[in-house]
Amino acid sequence: MPRKQNQKQKVLRLAQILHERTDEAHVLSADELIECLEEYGIQAERKSIYTDIEALCQCGFDIERQGGRGGGYYLANRMFEQPELKLLVDAVQSSRFITHRKSHALINKVERLASSYQARALQRQVYVSGRIKTMNESIYYNIDRIHSAIAQGKQICFRYFEWTITPDLQVKKQFRRDGAQYTASPWALVWNSENYYLVAYDPMAAAIRHYRVDKMEQIGILDAARQGKEQFERQDVGQYAKHLFGMFGGAVETVVLRCENRLAGVMHDRFGGDMMLLPEDEAHFRMQVEVAVSPQLFGWLCGLGAGVQIAEPKAVADQYRAYLQQVLKGR
Repeated sequence: MPRKQNQKQKVLRLAQILHERTDEAHVLSADELIECLEEYGIQAERKSIYTDIEALCQCGFDIERQGGRGGGYYLANRMFEQPELKLLVDAVQSSRFITHRKSHALINKVERLASSYQARALQRQVYVSGRIKTMNESIYYNIDRIHSAIAQGKQICFRYFEWTITPDLQVKKQFRRDGAQYTASPWALVWNSENYYLVAYDPMAAAIRHYRVDKMEQIGILDAARQGKEQFERQDVGQYAKHLFGMFGGAVETVVLRCENRLAGVMHDRFGGDMMLLPEDEAHFRMQVEVAVSPQLFGWLCGLGAGVQIAEPKAVADQYRAYLQQVLKGR
């Protein structure tokens, strides 16, 4: 009986062996495939190997035969190419919101999409640098619960916290609103500044708000239907995130920036390729952008030094000037 059961596994095991142990640079002959099957207690003949490979090909497996001395069979085409898997691995590793433990677990799963030889190359991508990673594992469950609420069209409740410093210089979690629950209608999740944000309708403020997902706790899905459909449909979420710096809110203003030509690439990276640059003189250009006016915007501009100035409107330029003076006083 065990032998018959093993025989029923033969085609599946053959597919597994080709997936795990072969690629264009590593092939297995029919005799080697027979030896691999024996590791699972499965006996096979060369003729049955040819028949099984043909059956796998008919089912969509792209199995190629490499001729000549040392030739054999290999799985030629996979769902993901190796460069694509490397991109996925690097994205997981570089993401701050994914913890070290979860990063390794996800990367191990990605490796299974490649042959064992290709997986070694992927593993070398893991330790590219000592990036800062979050310690909050609950974010995965937060995201899943928020997606469920969005799919069901329901409101959510949660507690929201921030990190503060105690008098003895210890970093401490402190809940906003003295720990009282927030209620919001979730509409979208946004990835910005290496963090996930929930974009939701706040019924108390009758406005669209955003919350950092890793600072949300005890998320519950309520029976009440979502609100704010009209407000959300009028709001372009992509533009909403684009206006904000570090996802810090502020009044959205149309601002004219006067920039040195060398900063054209910086402005392109930040505001996108659809911006219009208007030459002012041989060394400068002007551009008009919609941004949320906040200290984070001013901090970003300050990092560019004298190469950029706020030309209009005067009220925003005055705010920027006051910000710089405040920074100088702090020194």
